[in-house]
Amino acid sequence: MRQDDRYVALVLAADRTANDPVASKTGVACKAFAPVGGKPMIIRVLDALAASSTIKTTLLCGPPKALLPQCPELMQRIENGQVIWTENQDSPSRSAEHSLKQVDATARILLTTADHALLTSKIIDHFLLASRAMDCDATVGIVRHDMMLAAFPSSQRTVIRLRDGGFCGCNLFTFNHGGRELVSFWQRAEAQRKRPWRLISLALGWKTVIRYLIGSLTLTQALDAISAQTGIRVRSVFLPFPHAGIDVDKVDDLLLVESLLEKSALDSKNAQADTANE
Repeated sequence: MRQDDRYVALVLAADRTANDPVASKTGVACKAFAPVGGKPMIIRVLDALAASSTIKTTLLCGPPKALLPQCPELMQRIENGQVIWTENQDSPSRSAEHSLKQVDATARILLTTADHALLTSKIIDHFLLASRAMDCDATVGIVRHDMMLAAFPSSQRTVIRLRDGGFCGCNLFTFNHGGRELVSFWQRAEAQRKRPWRLISLALGWKTVIRYLIGSLTLTQALDAISAQTGIRVRSVFLPFPHAGIDVDKVDDLLLVESLLEKSALDSKNAQADTANE
């Protein structure tokens, strides 16, 4: 990817609520600092972004400034300019809007979260190269539920069930040019989060809701409905990595991620031993 085609990464890193269960379990000031495989989650995400050939700059929205000294490695990266820190707001959508104002309007944006502990540069590059090739304003990363179920049969994930299958989100989004306007729609949706039917109607419109209820709605039709409601062309990017659909929302997620990293480390160690013995 050419220099001018690379993306600005925006990482949302503030807790959604007080007393986050993962932060409480691990004894840290906020979830982003929770150690996974001996390393804070946020550092894992930042390492993946730094290793990606498709990222040129990284902005970090949150955690609150008063908490930053509790993660010295993160403080060091902010102080030496590897990461640009911005203050979080009172909701994810407001935090995104606040941070996007600091980015050139022509820049392409990758939006992700600090709890994406299994994120890798391979996932990022695959998603962004595919997104860059699409003629649309915004993209969303998606993993097929059957793929996740095969890889992690005991893991409980949020699934969107449509006529053409079940799908899981990956906390990976792009905004290309006018796609940033989708954040305003996100804010309106957040305001209706305690009124599910108003939220669904806002996102899809009632005709599309009815198609969903009777089981005839496809993923493409759902995204077309969102595009019609917002005026922003949204498309999906299917990712061939089941672990791209895992974020650390719950303590069970943390335990799963820890076990996967331990297995990966053991497999790598065994492979090195086999090579040395040849």
